[in-house]
Parts: sequence; C-alpha cells; structure tokens
Amino acid sequence: MRQKSAASDCCNCWTNGNWLKSRFHFSFAEYRNYKNTNFGCLRVMNDDLVQGNRGFGMHGHRDVEIVTYIVDGMLTHQDSTGTRESLGRGSVQFMTAGSGIRHSEHNLMPSPLRFIQIWITPRAHGLKPAYGGFDGMTADAQAARQNALSQLVGDRDNKEHRDAPVLIAQDCAMYCAELEPGRHVEFELARGRQAYLLCVEGAIEAGGSGAGDDKPIQLVRHDAAEWRGEGVLRLTAGDAGAHLLLLEMAVGEGGRGSSAR
Repeated sequence: MRQKSAASDCCNCWTNGNWLKSRFHFSFAEYRNYKNTNFGCLRVMNDDLVQGNRGFGMHGHRDVEIVTYIVDGMLTHQDSTGTRESLGRGSVQFMTAGSGIRHSEHNLMPSPLRFIQIWITPRAHGLKPAYGGFDGMTADAQAARQNALSQLVGDRDNKEHRDAPVLIAQDCAMYCAELEPGRHVEFELARGRQAYLLCVEGAIEAGGSGAGDDKPIQLVRHDAAEWRGEGVLRLTAGDAGAHLLLLEMAVGEGGRGSSAR
C-alpha cells in the first residue's frame, strides 16, 4: 500500500472574504494547479462555508455525479426537475447531471452552513438527470456512523452496494464516521483500489498495514490523505474525537506527490 499525504498541495486557506469561503482539494476556480486535477474518478472536493441567508443561484451542470455532504447547518437545494429539499448534518444531496440540469444551493438560516461538495466523473456521458437526498439526521443514520464507518454512497451497478442510500453512475464508494476520542475504525483496501481520506472535524492518526507503508500520519480538520494498493487502513481519533469521510474507488490516474502533508 502506497501512502500519499495530500494536505500541502491543495488550496489550504479559506478563499474569499465575503459570503463564501472555500478550500479546494483539487484544481478549481481561482486555485489553478495542473499537477493536481483529480484522484482517479474524484475530480472536485470543495470544503465550503456559506454565511447566513446566502447561497449559489441557479446554475447548470453536465456529465458529472455531484455528491454534497452537509457538516453544519441546513442546505436547501432546488433544481430544474422541480425538486426542493433542505437537509442537515450528516445528510447527502446528490445529482446525476448527465445531459444537463440546473440547480441552486442556499443557506436560508442566519447561522453559517458548511458542506463538502464532491464531483465524480461518471462512467458514461449523456445520462438522464436525477436528484436524490439522504437524511443523515435520523436516529438510525446518526447511530450508524457513531464509532463505525457508515456507507453513504455506492456504485449503482454493483450489487454489493445495493444497500447504500446514495447510488451513483461510477465505481466509487463513500463512507463517513464520527469517532469518540481514542476510538478507531479499519478499512480494507483491495488490490487495484485507492482511497481518499478527509478529516472533517477533530484529528485522526491514519496509517496502513500493507508492505512498505510509512509510519502513521496525523491529520487535523480540513487535512486529507491518499492511499493506493492493498492493505488495511487504521484510523484513530484524537483527544477531541474525529469526523471523517473516506472515498474508495478503482486506481486511476491523478493524485499528488509522495510526501506527507
């Protein structure tokens, strides 16, 4: 298993001093880096903070799977299919943009909204546009991610992912966990697969058990790390606990350098 820590190579500071602040994990908007355009099918990961009563007006997307994970606050989505929905912490809003869809995203509350927006390259172009949502604020959803990895996203063509609440048109899965201090989870990464880990809140000690693995690395809020190859990832929460997202997919081109961040 090859470990690649990634934090030093993303746009590591909140951008903009206005209603929106963003951290870009891959080349996007004013963060331009041709050496950091994707990690396999993972094309965009933006960590966005939206001030109260503000948001993104109606705009269009094509040929991308968009997965939005809500960290704090309530995100209100409206789109050209007639859908309107507001979801809170631990929830997921997702779209197959396909042949074309328009949507808006707003924070209609007075307090700030933080969410992680992820763009995944689909396996085919011109798919039928679709929207869906998963409510992560239910008692069952909260319990599922407490000191455990809960699968939120899966490949709609993979029978093993049929129980995932969000199904997309790509060989990619996403898991979340909220860990109490000192608790850990493990994830088995198969041959020919790769993983991208985001420390959403708190702190994580992250390491692998594959041959040639480096010593565990320390991640704090907003940090991320990459792994490729076969082995077991062990993720341990720090003294204040941890909130994490883990994306797993087929090995593909892209990613960052080989040093820790």
